[in-house]
Amino acid sequence: MNISNLLANGSKILKSNSIKTHVLDSELILSDILKSQREKLIINSNQSVSEKVINNFNKLILRRTKKEPIAYILKKREFWSKDFFVNQNTLIPRPETELLCEQLIKIFKGKSINFLDIGTGTGCILLTILSEISEAKGIGLDISKKAIDVAKRNSKNLNLTSRAKFFTRSLEEIYGYKFDLVVSNPPYIKSIDLKNLQEDVRKFEPKIALDGGKEGLDVIKKVIYKSKTILKKLGLLALEIGHGQHYKVSQILKKQGFKEELLIRDYRNNVRCIVARLKIN
Repeated sequence: MNISNLLANGSKILKSNSIKTHVLDSELILSDILKSQREKLIINSNQSVSEKVINNFNKLILRRTKKEPIAYILKKREFWSKDFFVNQNTLIPRPETELLCEQLIKIFKGKSINFLDIGTGTGCILLTILSEISEAKGIGLDISKKAIDVAKRNSKNLNLTSRAKFFTRSLEEIYGYKFDLVVSNPPYIKSIDLKNLQEDVRKFEPKIALDGGKEGLDVIKKVIYKSKTILKKLGLLALEIGHGQHYKVSQILKKQGFKEELLIRDYRNNVRCIVARLKIN
């Protein structure tokens, strides 16, 4: 069997299982197995493949038919043009989060800052900021030790271990520090809405990183309250929030002495991130 036939078979199986990205996923799986760029697969479409490659390919295609996200199957996700290691202990980095990183990098570019990333997961926010701001140092927190292991692995892969520290801690355990920036992409989905999530998210991504409680604001509130005590004067808090949460989060920030400075909208023009400054009393 050649590359072209194998890709066609994989795509056909995925399509029959209602996978919309059947062609792309088939190509991504085979290019990962062959350690080759997708473009080269097309150029070398008549090249024969071994029985071992066919078997590996079919196993991964089968996993994808069960709606397992392609990032977990391949154990990687591109974010900020870098490959981040991912597994089912962390959320899969999303393009919307790149928009948050982009704005924070613009704000702090060239500055020597010390910042905290709450609920770091893969470490994608912290490590992206560090990769673009050479004077910055960051601490990533997560209550999941397995998530912290993933973040440490990514830190090592990106040669950022000297400026990135990761700890398995809850917010309550952070004191004695003052940061220029606190950033967080916390769980913000209402508990009642978890059952309505897409199957690949609902079945495979960690619930602890999705469930924001009754109103979806439980962890967001904790991050805001804690940030008051650990931010330097005029320090910034950057929060990723859920669709439709802007007004409520804005009110909480105001009550806690923060002034909204920047709203970041996603690709559908929804407010998805708020950057607020801690006012001086």
